[in-house]
Amino acid sequence: MSDIDKVLIIGLDCFEPSLVFDRWREFLPNFSELAAEGISGELESTIPAITVPAWMSMMTSRNPGSLGFYGFRNRKNYGYEDMFFANSQAVNEPTVWQLLSRRNKKSVVLGVPQTYPPKPVNGCLVGCFLTPDTDTDFTYPAELKQEIFDNIGGYILDVKDFRTEDKDYLIEQIYKMSDNRFKTAHYLMRNKPWDFFMMVDMGPDRLQHGLWKYFDEKHVNHPPDSPYKDALRDYYVYLDNKVGETLELIDRDRTAVIIVSDHGGKRMEGGFCFNDWLIQEGYLTLKTEITQPFQLKNKDIDFTKTKVWGSGGYYGRLFLNVAGREPNGVIPAADYERFRTEVKEKLESLPDHQGKLMNNKAFKPEEIYREVKGAAPDLIVYFGDLDWRSVGTVGNDSLYVFENDTGPDDANHAQFGMYILSHPIIEKKGSIETRHIMDIAPTVLKLLGQKIPESMEGKSII
Repeated sequence: MSDIDKVLIIGLDCFEPSLVFDRWREFLPNFSELAAEGISGELESTIPAITVPAWMSMMTSRNPGSLGFYGFRNRKNYGYEDMFFANSQAVNEPTVWQLLSRRNKKSVVLGVPQTYPPKPVNGCLVGCFLTPDTDTDFTYPAELKQEIFDNIGGYILDVKDFRTEDKDYLIEQIYKMSDNRFKTAHYLMRNKPWDFFMMVDMGPDRLQHGLWKYFDEKHVNHPPDSPYKDALRDYYVYLDNKVGETLELIDRDRTAVIIVSDHGGKRMEGGFCFNDWLIQEGYLTLKTEITQPFQLKNKDIDFTKTKVWGSGGYYGRLFLNVAGREPNGVIPAADYERFRTEVKEKLESLPDHQGKLMNNKAFKPEEIYREVKGAAPDLIVYFGDLDWRSVGTVGNDSLYVFENDTGPDDANHAQFGMYILSHPIIEKKGSIETRHIMDIAPTVLKLLGQKIPESMEGKSII
């Protein structure tokens, strides 16, 4: 890799490979050119396929079990109430930029999930959407915040209230955020020394959750002839143009370019009412009678009579109430594995609303991770292989619902995101390979001529 001095990563959260490489390829000349000059394809995400832990799994080349967090909110222990948000303080494995810092390489890190609160780096860092607000210290060094404010006019962390029926507002805010993110990136690229530069834009995730149904004729809630039918495609075109502007700032002969997403996106068929099903099966008992639908909290559960409870989201997390592990555990420890397998088999045999097999997948953590740290869910559940989301409310009229319980949402995450690795020295130009998200970190190190730690689980793409 002696011809490469720098690596640039442009991360696009939830960017969907089928839209980039197939459906809208003709509208995306920069992505297409980069793919033709390098290697590209689908990128298998973590289980679960969600922003946290996927980006940190990518940048550490460690699986979620090794990292010890399985989503945004995680159990601190086997109690019923103690939870923690997985911000940067939860990341105890070295990231690519930390490894490069130890080797006297300069990094600029912009908006990568789980980089707030900011940690020191040999270079500079701007925190992610987990930052509470821009009044906090979210940059390293701290004075970089004011420099960004002075030169860019402010910094947009995320889109507020992106689960909204006001689609004009949503589109306007996402464009503002992405424009701000790329302006900040271009300023840092021009004014800060770097060997490794990485930025992440959350816009694709936010817009797909809000607008997927308008272009997808097969979506259960697709409105024909909507004025928003091309809105998502137009945003992909906009991002292609932004990537083109970014490429003009680098020496293409000396810089390897990686475009990457943490997972893909797909239409959401509906929601499965996870906890209603657990109540129906006799696994979950509440303290009071249900009189109307409500968002289930642990304080509502009678744990002296409950064997299992679950959480909602783009995937489901199932927890067993085990004697000697949980404070009021009722499942004998000796019966744990038999009972867990019973629940797993029941979940995987569930029908959908039409009586067809739902195609659920229930994962045992120790079977998919090299190690399991922390209080992991006992089962990680994909309803309909991510065609359906897990609904956290209880008291619904049916186990199957077609409106999201946390606000308008048209899309779920897909297990496979995308990547493009482009540089003139790549011999297999135009080749298509499916790789794993943990392959990105060792690829960066190899491109920069650095030793790849044996602890990394992925393999370099080249």
